[in-house]
Amino acid sequence: MDVMTDHSACAGSLPRVPAKLEGKVATAPPRPSRTSPVAVAELAAAVDARLTAPAHAHVQVSGVTLRAQHVLPGDLFAALPGARAHGADFADEALARGAVAVLTDEAGASRAALRDVPVLVHRDPRGVLGALASRVYGDPSTKLAVWGVTGTSGKTTTTYMVESALRAAGLETGVIGTVETRIAGERLDSALTTPEAPDLQALLAVMVERGVSDVTMEVSSHALRLGRVGGVGFAVGAFTNLSQDHLDFHPDMEDYFQAKALLFDGRARTEVVCVDGEWGRRLVKPGTVTVSATGSATGSTTGEATWTASDVRVTPTGEQSFTAHGPDGLTLPVELRLPGSFNVANALLAIACLHARGVEPGAITRGLARVQVPGRMQRVDEGQDFTAVVDYSHKPAAVALALDAVRARATGRVITVLGCGGDRDTAKRPLMGEEAARRSDVLVVTDDNPRGEDPAEIRAAMLRGALAVPGGERGEVVEIGDRRRAIEHAVSLARAGDVVVVAGKGHETGQEIAGVVHPFSDVAALSEAIRGARP
Repeated sequence: MDVMTDHSACAGSLPRVPAKLEGKVATAPPRPSRTSPVAVAELAAAVDARLTAPAHAHVQVSGVTLRAQHVLPGDLFAALPGARAHGADFADEALARGAVAVLTDEAGASRAALRDVPVLVHRDPRGVLGALASRVYGDPSTKLAVWGVTGTSGKTTTTYMVESALRAAGLETGVIGTVETRIAGERLDSALTTPEAPDLQALLAVMVERGVSDVTMEVSSHALRLGRVGGVGFAVGAFTNLSQDHLDFHPDMEDYFQAKALLFDGRARTEVVCVDGEWGRRLVKPGTVTVSATGSATGSTTGEATWTASDVRVTPTGEQSFTAHGPDGLTLPVELRLPGSFNVANALLAIACLHARGVEPGAITRGLARVQVPGRMQRVDEGQDFTAVVDYSHKPAAVALALDAVRARATGRVITVLGCGGDRDTAKRPLMGEEAARRSDVLVVTDDNPRGEDPAEIRAAMLRGALAVPGGERGEVVEIGDRRRAIEHAVSLARAGDVVVVAGKGHETGQEIAGVVHPFSDVAALSEAIRGARP
């Protein structure tokens, strides 16, 4: 009989995870209330690790973490090598908190603190951490349908679309992504787009406990490259698109693409790919379900994509409808509250995923008609006579697509507020400034999350790109560093028929400046500015 370990004291109500702080999480992520402990010898054998202190091979592991401050009694502590420090340097703290075993590499295993502790030594401890955590937490992805979505833009929206349709079909759902983690309706803020491997496996185990059947998850390139989704079996792997981003982490676009391509290495039972770009077309192989919102791309050598769209219609307020065409002559009438041609592509991708897994068409269309995504082309309505929108677009292609979408329905001017984040890809800053300047009648360059950088230098890079656009091809460019004042200035300029777009931070509720996260919401600031501008 399995021995069950009870963690109910730490898992009764789900802890809230604070805003993103350079990947540091102050509050421990949720864990399942009960686990079946696994002997360290069994774990070592499962990943072909060398086990030290063989006399302790019977020691039972009931949890996994890679943060010493989150260790609970009975845990395996993953002491991973890092850029600034080695996790083994924190082994003393982990053991003092109750860790009973350690996973590390040869360098970590040499630490004196680990002399009398069972240590699993592996040349790539990060690479096997997901598989180990999955084993300890009962292989939760075998008890759930996990829907993974990767790509540069559209991950959040597509996961929300899929989840909305699954709920319309009567299923209990979970969501893991940039905006939030949600377990059967209970919400947690997200610290990372994709959690670290042991946190993810624990989270999936909690979802199993809560009766969740289907989980939609954003899968970042970092998560794929760093093994955060190791040990996860996906029911569906989906690809949206690829454009410049994260070149502070990836040396070039090819490396960025190859990281994304890892989701399509056989770990997903069904693969669904948007083929409106060359990157997506490179992922297609026999059996891939393909999607083309333009209708002109081909998903294979035999003809057009599996799913296409036609009859796209946009209302003056931005809602849109289209007809989705699928296999065997299937057609679905689709209505969306979300504007933008890119959201037609996102919806078509969601439809293809759902249909491939047997979700009935009525649930698909009902779910898409209801879906709303925080901070993604989110309307802010305070009764004003102009349109106000908050969007998360924070890369050149996304900025261009968002502004093209609002331009298509604007009867007046487009007024844009935009900044760039610090300590991230510096090459995209002038490109974002250029794309915004070309598409705006007024561009207000401001601060985003400067983090550890000088905000003025970030704005200067954006301004170089914006002002490089010939005068006849761009609107007025204004620099206002304070983001709240920048939003207030944009609102003060707006007249009937104009569109004010506040871009870059979307759903975020904090602004990180010099290592401190200050409460800040674009939605709240825009609402307040509109109310304050009334006569």
